[in-house]
Amino acid sequence: MKPLFLAGTALAGLAFGASAALAGGKTAVLTNYANIAEAKYQDSLTTAQSLKAAVDALVAQPSAENLQAARAAWIAARVPYQQSEVFRFGNAIVDDWEGKVNAWPLDEGLIDYVDASYGGPSEENTLAALNVIANPSFELSGKAVDAAKITPELLESTLHEADGIEANVATGYHAIEFLLWGQDLNGTGHGAGGRPWTDYAEGDACTNGNCGRRGDYLQAATDLLISDLEWMAAQWGAEGDARTTLLADEDAGITAMLTGMGSLSYGEQAGERMRLGLMLNDPEEEHDCFSDNTHNSHYYDGLGVQNVYLGEYVRVNGELVSGPSLSDLVTAKDAELDAEMRGKLADTMLALGRIKTAAEAGLSYDQMLAQGNAAGEALVMGGINGLIGQTRSIERVVTALDLDGVAIEGSDSLDNPSAVFQ
Repeated sequence: MKPLFLAGTALAGLAFGASAALAGGKTAVLTNYANIAEAKYQDSLTTAQSLKAAVDALVAQPSAENLQAARAAWIAARVPYQQSEVFRFGNAIVDDWEGKVNAWPLDEGLIDYVDASYGGPSEENTLAALNVIANPSFELSGKAVDAAKITPELLESTLHEADGIEANVATGYHAIEFLLWGQDLNGTGHGAGGRPWTDYAEGDACTNGNCGRRGDYLQAATDLLISDLEWMAAQWGAEGDARTTLLADEDAGITAMLTGMGSLSYGEQAGERMRLGLMLNDPEEEHDCFSDNTHNSHYYDGLGVQNVYLGEYVRVNGELVSGPSLSDLVTAKDAELDAEMRGKLADTMLALGRIKTAAEAGLSYDQMLAQGNAAGEALVMGGINGLIGQTRSIERVVTALDLDGVAIEGSDSLDNPSAVFQ
């Protein structure tokens, strides 16, 4: 009888959760979603501030140990931020802002020195090898630019997406990543970027020139990241625009939640971030290509989707933020569909967890993308198939909740593969 008692207890718990959600209505679900968003952006801010402390220590006292500490702080900062990406797509305020902090891939030659194999300016991007760090003045769009002082304002207002070119990424996590790791020149072989700590050293110990300006750029980019995260965390506060917009219309708010879940799962992660790179066997399509941290980015993106459905998030300090959820709303309509959705999310996290485990054991994500690596392809395709499968369940949830306006973004890599090679 004991297993029956446990099953009954679990069912009673689900029923209680659904009843709690119904008692508070959709507003209760949306309020919890906003609370989780606020917590994630606050955690992203906190970890970015820790990154700043490590960056400042590296610039003040360059050493191998301080470079490694800054790299570790960057990787830690990605954990809460990647879980926040599920707030894109459905929330215009996030999607409009996101390019400042997480745009990729980037033409790293805009920022600093690159290997000769990188090439130079192209018809698509005449600034691809500008190397702002080496040039205190340059011409942009026919105008002279004074870059003697590298400041957050210079990066944000002048350089980021200069000439309207998205690859001219001058700010955010990936600009900082490049400055900490340098280019990854290993192709689909094992190994991340190998920037030496002496790229920040003083005097004759300085390698690759302009070490002081390189430090200035790294600090300016980190300061700007912090100010951007401060702004977004405030938008989800009690009087913030993101929260008030979300709560202004219940059905539109629930639609935003499912749009974010579906678009991140399908077009963005399964398509642009995973399937495309596998089709092209191209490590340049890695999301965190300089640091070889892509396995973690994929994992925490997936976890963010699961968080939204279950209405829970574990903060970096171990605190659990939880409350009425989409799962509760679906249970009240169709308990079997809720079980299906939970199962699909769990399957995806298992598949993404396998990628993460394999990478941590030594099979890096860029190796998984190599042509002919059947084991690596199977790992990546496991994640892709899990994300596609959960998207199909998200679509059924949309129908069950009788919602209009959920537009899940697609990707040529999934919907029109032949177009990828045209």
